[in-house]
Amino acid sequence: MSADVTEASGSGAASRRKSSSAGSAGVLSAKEVGEQNLTLVLDKDLTKINWKINTSPSTINEPELLKKFITKPPVKSVELLTDTNMHFTARNLKGVTYKDCLDVIHKQYKKKADDELDKPYLIGIDRDDDDNSQTILRIYMGKEGAAAPKKKKKGAAADE
Repeated sequence: MSADVTEASGSGAASRRKSSSAGSAGVLSAKEVGEQNLTLVLDKDLTKINWKINTSPSTINEPELLKKFITKPPVKSVELLTDTNMHFTARNLKGVTYKDCLDVIHKQYKKKADDELDKPYLIGIDRDDDDNSQTILRIYMGKEGAAAPKKKKKGAAADE
């Protein structure tokens, strides 16, 4: 009889709550990347971000970019380092996206005025060659963002 009671209480507890550290299938932790000696492939769009760090990430030129994973295969956390040695950690159990990284950076700089920032534009993100870890990325900032691509009006395109 006691076996029936433990079996019933065990199955009730299992269906009641899902483990919070599970994450999605195919998403690796930093430890797993190191153990398997995987080389993470960075998305090619990392070099064309051109975003002002004290504005909301939703103001980025290409909003569809925010949904993309920053690495392939996706990882649960990424360390971000700036040239001023500031350190950020972007985390997402379903895989770190551009939005996760930009949110972490924005959180630090959102209350700063434009004139308080030496380099207000995020120009790009690349792998940190100085560190052996695959999950540490270097953030590049600049004084001016790249020129935004100009969209031609329909009437102007027809004239040409």
